[in-house]
Amino acid sequence: MNKKKLSFLSLVVLLILTIGLTGCGGSNKSTEPEKSSPSASTPGSSPSGTEDSGPVIAGDFEVQYCVGGYGDAWQKSMLAQFKAKYPDVNIKESAGPKINDQMKPRWIQGDPPDLIFIDCAGGLDVLQAIKDNQLMDLTEWFKTAQNTDGELISDSLIAPPQSYDGKTYAIPYVFGSWGTFYDQALFKKNSWEVPTDFDSFLAVSDKIKASGMTPYIHTGVHMGYFLGGFLFPGIVSANGDDPSIMQDMAAMKPGIFKSEPVMKALQQVVTMRDKGFIDKAAVALNHTDSQIQFVQHKDAFIPNGLWVENEMNKDTPAGFEFGVIPSITQASGGKYIANPYTTPVAVAQKAKNPEAAKAFIQFMFTKKSAIEWAELTGALLNVKVDLNGTKASGLSMSASKYYSSPDLVVLPAVTFNADLQKEMENATLALSDGKITPEQWVERVDKASEKARGKS
Repeated sequence: MNKKKLSFLSLVVLLILTIGLTGCGGSNKSTEPEKSSPSASTPGSSPSGTEDSGPVIAGDFEVQYCVGGYGDAWQKSMLAQFKAKYPDVNIKESAGPKINDQMKPRWIQGDPPDLIFIDCAGGLDVLQAIKDNQLMDLTEWFKTAQNTDGELISDSLIAPPQSYDGKTYAIPYVFGSWGTFYDQALFKKNSWEVPTDFDSFLAVSDKIKASGMTPYIHTGVHMGYFLGGFLFPGIVSANGDDPSIMQDMAAMKPGIFKSEPVMKALQQVVTMRDKGFIDKAAVALNHTDSQIQFVQHKDAFIPNGLWVENEMNKDTPAGFEFGVIPSITQASGGKYIANPYTTPVAVAQKAKNPEAAKAFIQFMFTKKSAIEWAELTGALLNVKVDLNGTKASGLSMSASKYYSSPDLVVLPAVTFNADLQKEMENATLALSDGKITPEQWVERVDKASEKARGKS
């Protein structure tokens, strides 16, 4: 990460769509008082407590993390280093591609792990988890929590934690951005222009289609990628680059989904669809299969997140050079729309070893671990750090040029009601496949919004 980018990011308060697709039910509301919070200072390392004056870090410590697009190399490395620092800790890793589903019964039964990385489909719905008293209130602890280098964690973050009625329950550890991805080498080979707006996207897509390649593939049944990388930026562009419409949508303001900016963005989807630019096979695929189509040059563009290069590492042919465009929906001369995201880490309300969980958070939010994250995942940890001279991915470096541009609008922190989010995804999939019209999309989503408002 270059210094210019850091300067920009440190001035921008961001936040984000929390990936939380499935709640864990409301049967596990706890009446148990919150466990006592140890000092936020750097904790001690052994039962003797002689190294520091903080709490003793020892005993069993269970961590839940999903092995998804970012892999698991960083978590394994961090946990090994944590074990080396705190040898009296017995670490249990509950991890795997489907760990969210596998651990769900334990969360419901009130037997969660100590620390959870909330990531991947099926992960905790943060809003619901807070309502269900599943996550520990970290508000007071976080105010003074220092990392193991003695720096305030709050000062080191690019994006601050989202506030839930003034309280902190989850700390974002990934900083990334949705966007439209392409193969820079392929575009150079064919002398295709990298689009800077919707018109130039349509123009180059005509050339791509004429070559025999389908211009665009979305991530199939996982349409959250398309919402984040295309539709939401399109709505903000159509709203005169005013991102406040995203907050109105998340707040389910009556009539917001019938507004002109929403209709204009939906019409852009129809334009792509009717020109035959969207791969018809996508509707039946999952995100991984769509990404394979993309790296095999069956399709030229795909909406995705900065993790995609790392996730597709084993399937990407030699010579493929990932490139990213923040948005392709703006009018000629319009600003790019950056739609960042984070995924958080949190401590369970019923953690059996909350001291170790908090100590691990203090251990992981350092510049050293941020560099290791960038080098192992190709993405960015939510820590301000200069990546110059490191082995961070070229994709992250290429993305950084947009963050330092004055022609960029960064979307605000929003979290959608889970049922509304799902209906937006389902309706957009149907729209992309020609099964419904924009008016029918609006009808479905507005109905879901009304229903969700009735619940809230």
